[in-house]
Amino acid sequence: MLIEHRGRRPVVPESAYVAPTAVLCGAVVLGERSRVLHGAVLTAEDGEVRVGSDVVVMENALVRGRSAHPAGDAVLVGPHAHVNGATLEDEVFVATGACVFPGAVAGAGSELRIHSVLHVNSVLPPGTVLPIGWIAAGAPRARLFAPGEHDELWQLQEALDFPGTVYGIPRGTPMREVMARQTRLYGAHQDDVTLDGPA
Repeated sequence: MLIEHRGRRPVVPESAYVAPTAVLCGAVVLGERSRVLHGAVLTAEDGEVRVGSDVVVMENALVRGRSAHPAGDAVLVGPHAHVNGATLEDEVFVATGACVFPGAVAGAGSELRIHSVLHVNSVLPPGTVLPIGWIAAGAPRARLFAPGEHDELWQLQEALDFPGTVYGIPRGTPMREVMARQTRLYGAHQDDVTLDGPA
């Protein structure tokens, strides 16, 4: 399904394939020979999604473009993976269920293995392997944390400003205010237009 959002339409080259149950919403630009498989969602909320050539976005993955944190290029985004306003450089492998948060950069040739997390505003150096279930946090070079190292992670994670980066609010803002902002952001979808074919 192709959807016009905020006045922008997806761009799909003839050499690309988008499954009939996938969704491309708004300022989404696919590269040559890219493949978007069943159930995947590429949505440009208030920022672009640009996908390079020879990219595969697998079943039920989410790639979200956000203002000041546009989603970038990758070779493989695995099933149920979540890439939100982040940059994936060339030849990056994002495995099943991995998450990449806003402002993050996965360097060329890096691997984010099953259920791993690249935290907000963190930089995974080129060629780095993030093990299954581990978390990478920090910049200019992310530190890798094993599951269970929450206290050590929090010492670094707090300064990365997740609430400011993702929601545009200071830490400690009441949830009612956070959600009022989020409902306004996603309320822009009320004006979406479903398109008949590739734009």
